[in-house]
Amino acid sequence: MLPEINLQGDVDIAALSPLLRGMLLSVAYADGEDGIGLTATGAMNRKFVHWAAVHFLWPGFTAEDLYSMNKVLNESDMPPLWVVRDMTRHLKLLRRKKDVLLPTRRGREFLANPQTFFDLVATDYLYSYVHATEREEEVRARLRWWRMFLNLLNIKTREGCTPMDVVKVLYPDLAPLSDTEMTIEAWALKSDLQYGVFRRLCWLGLLYEAREGLTLFQDGSFHKTPLWAACLQLDSDTQSDIGVH
Repeated sequence: MLPEINLQGDVDIAALSPLLRGMLLSVAYADGEDGIGLTATGAMNRKFVHWAAVHFLWPGFTAEDLYSMNKVLNESDMPPLWVVRDMTRHLKLLRRKKDVLLPTRRGREFLANPQTFFDLVATDYLYSYVHATEREEEVRARLRWWRMFLNLLNIKTREGCTPMDVVKVLYPDLAPLSDTEMTIEAWALKSDLQYGVFRRLCWLGLLYEAREGLTLFQDGSFHKTPLWAACLQLDSDTQSDIGVH
């Protein structure tokens, strides 16, 4: 059974969750600006993409980050925007009318009380959403591992951990290898964890990555945000070791 996501307590989800913040800002923009303009191909227009880059404050995808790679920004240049658009469409918060996206009645309810939508957004995104770089079979196959991943991370992130730290717990035979050997042998395993598990938890706002002083190619240390304890109750909450249960 998948761990239930059930938001309890008074936490600022818009401050903690990049995904919820992006969805809120997008629906609010559409509500206040007579819609989000679309290009001839149906993509969000550059005016909105620029606005989103400035206002979303998405870790790793700030305006500074994005403009360091592109002189102008299209929707295709901002991967978090793909997820925001998909989730607002899936939950019927925005609807298309000719060349604009407009808020629905449900979208305005979301703006008024986003906390009541968090459990649904979080459950769908964490367990079911298929990123553009993934295959549906990969997401389905991961379902049987989520309870183990969350219980393991519940313990390991108390002090901070990297994806490679988790690989060493899951595959202890790799632990004696040198850093170079680990990079070669465990690259695929680490990548699966980094993008399939850590990225989802960070974009949802349950984890954050401490990256101060690191280069682009170095892994940061992942830690829990207050949102983790506010929405997850896990078997490992009272455990002090790193056993996998």
